[in-house]
Amino acid sequence: MLSTSQPDPAHLRVGTPVAEHHREPFGIGEPRPRLSWTVHAGRPGWRQAAHEIELRAPAAADGTAWRTGRLPGADSVLVPWPAGAPALASRERREVRVRVWGEDGAASGWSPALTVEAGLLTPGDVTAAMVAPAVPVAEREPERPVLLRGEFALPAAPSRARLYATAHGVHELELNGVRVGDQVLAPGWTSYHHRLRYATYDVTGLLRSGPNALGAWLADGWYRGRIGFQGGVRAYYGDDLALLAQLEVVCADGTEVRFCTSERDWRCTYGPLLAAGLYDGESYDARLTPSGFFSPGWSLPGLDDSGWHPVLAVARDAATLVAPTGPPVRRTEERSPARVLASPAGRTILDFGQNLVGRLRIRPDGPAGTTVTLRHAEVLQDGELCTRPLRDAEATDRYTLRGGGAEEWEPRFTFHGFRYAEVTGWPGELRPGDVTAQVLHTDLRRTGWFECSEPLLNQLHENVVWSMRGNFLDVPTDCPQRDERLGWTGDLQVFAPTACFLYDCAGMLTSWLADLAAEQYDDGTVPFFVPTLEAEAWRPDWSPSWPAAVWGDVAVLTPWTLYERFGDAGVLRAQYPSARAWVDLVASRLDGDGLWRHDRQLGDWLDPAAPPDDPGRALTDPDLVASAYAAASAGRLADTARVLGEERDVRRYGAMAAALRAAFTAAYLTPAGRLTSDTQTAYALALRFGLLPAAARRGAAARLARLVADADHRIGTGFAGTPVVCDALADGGELTTAYRLLLQRECPSWLYPVTRGATTVWERWDSMLPDGTVNPGEMTSFNHYALGAVADWLHRTVAGLAPAAPGYRRLRVAPRPGGGLTHARARHLTPYGPAEAGWRIEAGRLEVEAVVPAGATAVIELPGAPPVEVSSGTHRVTGPAGEYA
Repeated sequence: MLSTSQPDPAHLRVGTPVAEHHREPFGIGEPRPRLSWTVHAGRPGWRQAAHEIELRAPAAADGTAWRTGRLPGADSVLVPWPAGAPALASRERREVRVRVWGEDGAASGWSPALTVEAGLLTPGDVTAAMVAPAVPVAEREPERPVLLRGEFALPAAPSRARLYATAHGVHELELNGVRVGDQVLAPGWTSYHHRLRYATYDVTGLLRSGPNALGAWLADGWYRGRIGFQGGVRAYYGDDLALLAQLEVVCADGTEVRFCTSERDWRCTYGPLLAAGLYDGESYDARLTPSGFFSPGWSLPGLDDSGWHPVLAVARDAATLVAPTGPPVRRTEERSPARVLASPAGRTILDFGQNLVGRLRIRPDGPAGTTVTLRHAEVLQDGELCTRPLRDAEATDRYTLRGGGAEEWEPRFTFHGFRYAEVTGWPGELRPGDVTAQVLHTDLRRTGWFECSEPLLNQLHENVVWSMRGNFLDVPTDCPQRDERLGWTGDLQVFAPTACFLYDCAGMLTSWLADLAAEQYDDGTVPFFVPTLEAEAWRPDWSPSWPAAVWGDVAVLTPWTLYERFGDAGVLRAQYPSARAWVDLVASRLDGDGLWRHDRQLGDWLDPAAPPDDPGRALTDPDLVASAYAAASAGRLADTARVLGEERDVRRYGAMAAALRAAFTAAYLTPAGRLTSDTQTAYALALRFGLLPAAARRGAAARLARLVADADHRIGTGFAGTPVVCDALADGGELTTAYRLLLQRECPSWLYPVTRGATTVWERWDSMLPDGTVNPGEMTSFNHYALGAVADWLHRTVAGLAPAAPGYRRLRVAPRPGGGLTHARARHLTPYGPAEAGWRIEAGRLEVEAVVPAGATAVIELPGAPPVEVSSGTHRVTGPAGEYA
C-alpha cells in the first residue's frame, strides 16, 4: 500500500544558488559559472516549469539588474550561465538570484542572493613576481623554513582589498600581525609543473591607513620536501621555496594601491622554525627569534629588518596559475584526549579515542629551553606506541619553550595520522586542556548518512567516514601516516561512489582529475598515483608507471561516477580525451584472443590470501581482472560518448566492449559453468560487469555463494573484488549470503576490525592480527579507505537509496532487508535537495519510506512487488515482512 504525506504549510521557496561546485564562490576561475538551486515546495509532486535568473552588481546604487526573463524548463542543476549575460571579468563580483514557476503556475519569490567573485582570469592579471630567499651560501640551511616580509603604505583607509597568493612550498600569511584566512598547507598539492593553485583572500579588515606589513611563513611541503616511500624523493619540483603575493587595495579616497612580491620590497630570514616536513614533523624553538620578532612583531610595520636577507625573483609561468575548484584544507574539529595512559616504560600517552589526521595544539608553561616532544602512532603494541607501520616517517614534533609564562603552539606545516600521542619533556603536571588534537582535511560539505539496527555496521560506516576525512587531504591519498600519502588512482577509483555519497567532493576530484589528465603519458598510461613522482633512482620497480587495470581505469570510471552522482556532464567532456587515451591504449595491448594478457598487473591487490610481504599475490588471475576491467571501461566510455554526442565513438567503444565480453566468456568460462579462476573476485567481477551470457549468470552467482559459504562467510577479495562482491551476490539472487558476508565478525571480514576497536578502515583485512599484534607486512596502515567501498552497498542496497538518473534527478528506492536487521535508513543531500530512503520491520509489517526532493522523481522497488513511480514528497509503502525478517 502506498501513501503520500499531506502538504506542509510552507510556501514555495528557492534556496541560495550554487556556482559550479564551490562552497564559497570567491576568487573563482570560471567566467561563466554554471548555476544550481534547490526548491522547497509546499506540496508533493511539485515540478519546475520555468525559472528566471537575476544578476546584479553589488555596488549598483540604483538597483539596476540584468534578468533573463522567464525561461521555460525543468533544469535546476548546473544550468549554464545565461547566454545573454556578460561573463565575469577578473575581480568582478555579481549577486545572483533565482526564482521559479511550477507546472501549476505558482511562482516563488526571489532566492537569497549568492555573491560570486572572479579571481585573476588571465595571465596578464598577475603582476607579482615569484620570489625566493637569497640567503648567502654560508648561512643557508636548505631544508629550513623561512620568513618573508614587505612593507607598504596606504594613503587612506581601505574600502576593498584582495590578496592573491600561492607558493612553491606551503605557506601561511600574516598581515599587520594577524593571520590571513584559515587555510592549512596552502596552496595544497597539484601537478605543479602544469597547475599551481592560488587563493584569494578578502583582507579589507586587516589593513589601515598609513604603514602596513605583509609577511609569510614558507616551508617545503610537497614542493621541496620528501615525498614517496622507501626513501622517496626530495625537491621533486624544484630546489627553491618561493612566494607569490599580489595585494590590490581600493582606498576610501578612491586611490588604488597594488603591493606585490618583488626583489625590491621584500626581505627574508630564518625564524624559530628549525624543520618542517610532512612525514617527519616539525621542530620549533621559541627562543630563536629575529630581533624584534615578538615586539613589535615580525609581520607588523616598523620592524628593523636591515639584518634580513634579500629575495630573488624566480621564473613562474602565470598561465599555470589556476583558481581552486574545491575547498581548501582547514581545521574542522578539535578533540580532547579520551584517556591519559602510562605505558609500561613509564611514558605518558594520550589516547584521543579516534584515529584521526591532524596535529596537536599544546599549552605548556615552563622554563626557557624546555623541549616538549610529541610522537604519534595509530596503535599501541604491548602498551607502547607502535611506530613500525610508519616506516621512515618520524612523525615527531618538538617545541622548545621561550619561557616567562604560558605558551601555545601548534605545528604549521605538517600533519600526522594518529590516535595515540606520546608526550615527553612536559614541564610540570599535564592538565586537561593542555593538549588537544586539531583535525585536518579538505573542508568538504557532508552530504551522506546511514544508520541501521546493527551497532557494528553503524560503527563500520563511521569508520569509513573517518577514513575519508583523513585521506581527503587536498588529494585523495592512500594513507595519512606513513612515508607515502600518495593519490593512488586505484584506491580512489574503487572508493569514488562511496566518497560522492558521503561528501560533496565534486570540486576536489575535478581538480585531481585535471592533474591526472595533465600527467597521463603520451601513450595513454595513467600514473599509479596523482600527482605522480617519476624518478628512476627512487623506485625503479614502480617508476615509470605501466598500464595496469583497476588503477588506470580511474580515467574512465571516476568521471562517470561524478556525472552519475552530481549530474555534471562537464567533467565528462573535460576528461574525455584522457578517458579515450586510456581505453585506446588498452585496445592496443589486447592479444589475438581479444584479452589483456601482456602487462604486469596489480590485480586483486591485498587479497586476504596474499602473504604479508607480497600483497599482489592474489588468488585471482590478474589477467582475468585486467580483461574484466577492460570490458567495463570500454562500455562506460561508450556511455560517456553517448552523453557527449560522440556517435562514432559510441559505436566504436560499444563494439570493443562487446568483443571483450565475448572473449572473456570464451577464455575464462568453462563448459561446466565455472570460471578458470574459481575465486570470489572472479565471479564478482564477471557478474557485476555483465561479462557472462544470461544462461551462465545464475550458476555463477550460486558458485560465488558457495565459495563464500565454504570460506565460512569470510571475505576473500582485495581491491578489485571488494567493491562488487555484495552487489554480485544480491543481484544474483544470493542476498542471504551477501548479508552473512557483510555481518561476519571473524577475520577476515569488514566487521573484524570493528570488533578490535577500529575507528577507521584498515589497509589489510588483518592489519592487526587476532593475537593483538600488528601485521608484519611493510604495508600495514590502519587508515585506508579502499576496503570501505562496501559503504556504497550499504547506501544503495541495505538502506535502498541510489541514483536512477544523473545527479539523482530520478531516485531508485530499492531496499533489500535481510541479515536480521530490523531497520535501516540512508539520507543524502542530492543536487535537488535532501533525499531519504529507509525501512523498518515492526509487528510483522515492512514499512518503507522515501523522501523525494522537489524537482526529482523516484521509483520504489520492493522484491516481489511491481515498481511504484512517485514524484516529490514523502511516500510510504507497507506490506508483510515475512520474507525479509
